[in-house]
Amino acid sequence: MHNRPVRLVLAALLALSAGCSARRPAPPPGSAQPDRFLFERGTEALKEREWMNARTYFQQIVDGYPQSPFRPDAKLGLGDAYLGENSAESLVSAANEFREFLQFYPTSQRADYAQYKIAMTHFVQMRAADRDQTETRAAITEFDVFFQKFPASPLTPEVKDKWRSARDRLSEYSYRVGLLYYRIRWDVGAIDRFREVLRDDPAYTRRDAVYFYLAESLARSDKKAEAVPYLERLLAEFDTSEYLAQARERLQTLKVQ
Repeated sequence: MHNRPVRLVLAALLALSAGCSARRPAPPPGSAQPDRFLFERGTEALKEREWMNARTYFQQIVDGYPQSPFRPDAKLGLGDAYLGENSAESLVSAANEFREFLQFYPTSQRADYAQYKIAMTHFVQMRAADRDQTETRAAITEFDVFFQKFPASPLTPEVKDKWRSARDRLSEYSYRVGLLYYRIRWDVGAIDRFREVLRDDPAYTRRDAVYFYLAESLARSDKKAEAVPYLERLLAEFDTSEYLAQARERLQTLKVQ
């Protein structure tokens, strides 16, 4: 008697499994190129953002057609489908798919794409500038690997844009810490933070703010001569900035002093 519920559960699971298998998309019987059929359907599903369907098609190629010329791109398609789903679990799976692609096909013409997408699995998880920046650092690391391994890649301009966004996010984090120190009048800490931003990321998009508050922190610390060059750089490098008028006025005052 005690075995009956177990048998019922097993029967239900088998029926569910059979139903899923029956619904699994498959090439038409007698298809001359079943791998092509699966790849085209997977690509269509990917374009339509049908992530699970896309993975189902691509996985059949990866598992069932080891010699198929579509297998490398199907592997990338799997990664893209996991990346598109954009959940914590799917992003881990996406990174695994792209890393496996680089292991299996290190000389592929699409190896640069796989490396780029590894970086993107971290990029899409970057948090706001006032939050933990672990994923931002991971994205930058993977972007740097891309630049090192694929300097001539046609994807480079796109990757540079993403790298700049990630680098700005990290610099923004350090800048905000420095600004906090400035506001509580701990100028030593503010100066260290602002100089760290300029040292680590001299092309930081919002460095005009860094120049201004670094100069103010130095001036407030009785280091007026050191403050002047930062205000001059602000005026020389930026045609538009919310700090321009203040910088001109402050620079004139410091030079007189």
